[in-house]
Amino acid sequence: MKITIESNAGSFDFACEADERMLYAGLVQGLALPYECATGTCGTCRGRVTAGSVLVEWEEAPGYAKLRREKGDILMCQARPTADCTLRIPAKIAPHAKPETLPAHRTGRIQNLRRLVHDVIDFDLALSQPMTFDAGQFVVLEVPGIAGGRAYSMVNFERATSSLKLVIKKMPGGKFSDWLFASDVTGQELKVFGPLGRATYDPAEGKNILCIAGGSGIAGMLAIIAHAVRDGAFSERTAHVFFGVRTLADAFYMHEFAEFAAAAGANLAVTLALSHAVAETPTHPAFPAVRLAAGMVTDVAAQAMAGRTDNTVAFVAGPPIMVDIALKHLTHEAKIPRAFIRYDKFA
Repeated sequence: MKITIESNAGSFDFACEADERMLYAGLVQGLALPYECATGTCGTCRGRVTAGSVLVEWEEAPGYAKLRREKGDILMCQARPTADCTLRIPAKIAPHAKPETLPAHRTGRIQNLRRLVHDVIDFDLALSQPMTFDAGQFVVLEVPGIAGGRAYSMVNFERATSSLKLVIKKMPGGKFSDWLFASDVTGQELKVFGPLGRATYDPAEGKNILCIAGGSGIAGMLAIIAHAVRDGAFSERTAHVFFGVRTLADAFYMHEFAEFAAAAGANLAVTLALSHAVAETPTHPAFPAVRLAAGMVTDVAAQAMAGRTDNTVAFVAGPPIMVDIALKHLTHEAKIPRAFIRYDKFA
């Protein structure tokens, strides 16, 4: 099908198969279409069908809450064309800025599955084709028999890599996480689409780094710090990472952060915020490079960083409520320009 996008920056055309989501087709062909989650939860990829017709995959997608369905509004990440279509999108559209990180369809095979704590696992995904991505990006995974895609950030940072490392927290009622936790799924093949996401780290910006994460939202932060360590950024810049968990027993990737701290020296500070426990010691008993604090991660970060956010790019990832609280503080109290506040909500 021929898809015509009418945007604030002009008109663009691309081809889309009948079994392909319109958002994915446009992204693959090099258009920087608007999106955040790419899975139906946020509503950012909205468009209005002014000609033609589409098939909506997930009628109950949370992203439809603010759309006017009676006017022809759709989520491009949940729509497949049934005829040539024209969509009006209230945004500026442009070609993808980095051809080397264009998203594409791949498959991936699960390897090295391990349980980090009682409700968190990670695994490697052996890709059918190498992928180049920016630190902080994510992929959408789909498994046969479970409707819809799930977005997960890469823990590792590599260029032209054939393997991704992903971390997943067990969610109550989450069909995908239930499938992962129920049995040994090593060797299972998944559909993979990506890389996606704009909450990325660019060392050329020359900014200090602030990371605020809850639960599995720490994934992209590890990739960002890995890139900064590899690039030698800590010879001149600082980074502060705040990782929120319930108790000390819920913490994971402490060994990795301790290694980063050893490589970066005094310019990298990692703080573990315990929301449901007392910090009995100032540092982690097994990993002294990791500091401990009691309280919600957003409160701990706000107190520790008061007056210390000049020349900073901030990254936030985690549950939507946590992200919203952090964004409000970073914007209104810390006064960080919006262009340097980047986030992912895991809804």
